[in-house]
Amino acid sequence: MAAYERGHYLGAFKHWKLASEAGEAEAAYRIGMLYAKGEGIDRSVPDAAIWYERAARRGNVEAQFHLGLIFLRGEKPLLGPHRHETWRQSSAVRLGDRASNIHQLVFPHGTSVERNVDAAFHWISVAAERGKAEAQTVLGNMYSEGLGCEKNLQIAFAWYGVAAEQNCAAAEFALGDIYFQGKGVPIDFEQAAAWYRKAAEQDHVRAQVALAFMNLKGTGMPENLAEAARLFQSAAMHDDVIALYNIGLLRLNGHGVAKDIDRAETALRKAARRDYFPAIQALAEFYSHGAGFAPDLREAAVWYEKAAERDDVQAQFFMGRFYATGTGVGPNIRQAARWFERAARNGHATAAFNIAVFYLNGSGVERNVESAIEWFERASEGGIRAAQLQLGRLYSAGNGIPRDHKRAEEWLSRAAVGGDPDAKTAYALFLLHLDGSTEQLERVCALLMEAAEAGHAPAAFQLGALYMGKFGGSADVEAAVGWFARAASAGYVDAQYTLALLHLEPKNGLSDAKAAASWLTKAAHAGHAGAQFQLAVLYCTGAGLARDVEQGAQWYEAAARQGHKVAQFNLAVMLGKGQGCEPDPGKAVEWFERAAQQDMAEAQVALGDALMSGSGVAKDEGAAVQWYLRAASQNHEGAQRRLDAVGVTTVDG
Repeated sequence: MAAYERGHYLGAFKHWKLASEAGEAEAAYRIGMLYAKGEGIDRSVPDAAIWYERAARRGNVEAQFHLGLIFLRGEKPLLGPHRHETWRQSSAVRLGDRASNIHQLVFPHGTSVERNVDAAFHWISVAAERGKAEAQTVLGNMYSEGLGCEKNLQIAFAWYGVAAEQNCAAAEFALGDIYFQGKGVPIDFEQAAAWYRKAAEQDHVRAQVALAFMNLKGTGMPENLAEAARLFQSAAMHDDVIALYNIGLLRLNGHGVAKDIDRAETALRKAARRDYFPAIQALAEFYSHGAGFAPDLREAAVWYEKAAERDDVQAQFFMGRFYATGTGVGPNIRQAARWFERAARNGHATAAFNIAVFYLNGSGVERNVESAIEWFERASEGGIRAAQLQLGRLYSAGNGIPRDHKRAEEWLSRAAVGGDPDAKTAYALFLLHLDGSTEQLERVCALLMEAAEAGHAPAAFQLGALYMGKFGGSADVEAAVGWFARAASAGYVDAQYTLALLHLEPKNGLSDAKAAASWLTKAAHAGHAGAQFQLAVLYCTGAGLARDVEQGAQWYEAAARQGHKVAQFNLAVMLGKGQGCEPDPGKAVEWFERAAQQDMAEAQVALGDALMSGSGVAKDEGAAVQWYLRAASQNHEGAQRRLDAVGVTTVDG
C-alpha cells in the first residue's frame, strides 16, 4: 500500500502478487484494481476479472461487487472490435504461425468479457448480503428490471431501503424514482422529493436534476425557480448535460437566476458539444434569433446542421432554406435540394413543396416532372394549397406530362375551394379556356370577383380584361377601367401599363396623356419594358409631360436592355444623331445589330447602311448585302432599292 500511495504501481503489484499467492484476498482485489485502472500495467478488464474472482472466492466484498459489475456490463475488446481485429490480422501477416503465440502472450485472458447477468446477479447478491450499500442498490436495480432474476418491485424496494439506511445516495435516488413513478407503490411526489433531497444533499447529480425539475414545475411542492436554478447549477458543475441545458435556458431568460447571456451560451454550448440534442436545437435558435445581440447566422447554421444530421425535420428545412438563400452558409442549390428532400421525407409539407419546385425546374437535382408531381401531392396532403395550384397548372399546360384537363380541373377546383385568391384566379382562367358560354363566363366572373375582393390584384386585372371583351361578350370599358385601376393601384404592373395604353387611345373617350404618363412612369420604374418604351416616346414627343429628349434616350435604353427591339432601334438612331445623348456611332451599330437579330427590317437596313459606309463599324459590303437581303425577304422596299443599286438580284427579282 505504501508503494501504491507513492505511485510505485509496479512495486505494489509485485508485493500484492506475493501476498495473493500466500492467500491474501485483499491483495488479489488490489491487483484487479490495477488491471481495471491500467495503473503501472496495461489496462485489461479480463485480467481484472480473473484477480477479482480470486479475491471474491476468498470473501473480499469489494471484489465480489466489482466482479458483479463487470459481468453486468460486459467488456468490449480492449482496442475496440475493429482495431483489435486489425492488430490480429497485421501480426498474422508479419509473424505467420507464430502470431497465435504472440496473441496468447499479450492477451492471456482474452480481450473482452461477455455480459453474464446470471453471474452478475450471483456476485452482487453475495456483496449485498455482506452489507455493501452500493451492491444492495445495484441488486435493487436488477430486481426492478428483472436482470438475472424474476422482476420483483417489492424486493427491489426492500434492498433500496436497506442501502438507504446506510445513507447511500444512489439508493436514496432510486427510492425517489420509485415514489415519483409509482413503481410498485402509489405515486407520492412528497416522498419522492424527500428522497431526492437526501441524495441531492450528498451531491448525487441525477437526484439534483430530478429535484430541480420538481421545483421548476411545482410537482409535489410550490414552484420555486430559484431553487431549481440552484440545483441545476450544482449538477452542471459535474458537466451533466441535462443540468447544463436547463441552467442555460434559465440564465438565458432570467428565470430564478440573474439573466446572463454569456454564461447561458457557455452552458448550452457545453451540453451541445457533448451531443445533447435539445441543447443543439437551443443553440441553433439562440444564434438564429439573437438574445440581446445581433443574430449570428453562420453560427446558427453550424448548429442547425448538427440538428439536421440528427434528423430534426425543422432543422433540415432550415438548412434547405439556408443553402438556397446563402444564409449563414455559401449558397449551394444541391445542398438545399438535399436538405429539403430529407425534410420532406420526414413529413415537412413546405419542404415537400420546395423540393417539388426543384424537381420541376431542375434546380439542384435532375429535372423530373414525375418526382415533382409526387412531392406536390405530398405537400398538398400536408395542407399546402400552392401545391394543389401547381398540380392544376401542370396538368393544364402539359408541362413535361400529357395534358389532362380532368385532373387539372380537379386540382384547381380543390385549391380554389380552399379560398386562396391565386388559386381562384388560376381556376377561373382555366375555365375560360374550356368554353366561352354565358354560364361559364358568369362562373368565371364570380371566381375572379371573390379573388379581387380579397385584394388579389391579378384577379382584378383579369376582370378588367373580361369586361374589355377579351374572352367574348360585349365590352364595358368603364367597368374594365375600374378593375384595371384597382389592380394598378395595388401595384400590379401589367394593369398599370394597360391602363396607360387606354388613356393614350383617343378613340375610347378616355384620352388623358397626363394620366397615361403617370401610370407608365410607375410601370417603367417597376421594370416593364413596354412601359419604358412608351414613356420614352412621351418624353421625346412632350405628350403628357415636359419634353425631355435626354430622359427619352434613357428610357429607350432601359427598354432596349430588356430586349425591346423598337427601343433598340430608336436608341441606335438617337446615338447615331446625338439626340439626348453624346453621338456614338459604334454603340449605335451595336443596338442596330441587336434589333436586326430580332428580324426588325428597319434595323437590318440601318445596319446594312452602316456596314456599307463604314460608319461606326469596319466597312464590309458583303455583310451589308446580307442584311439587305434579310430585310428584303420581309418586303422592305428600301432594302430592295439598295440591292438594286449595288446590282444584286434577289430570287424573286
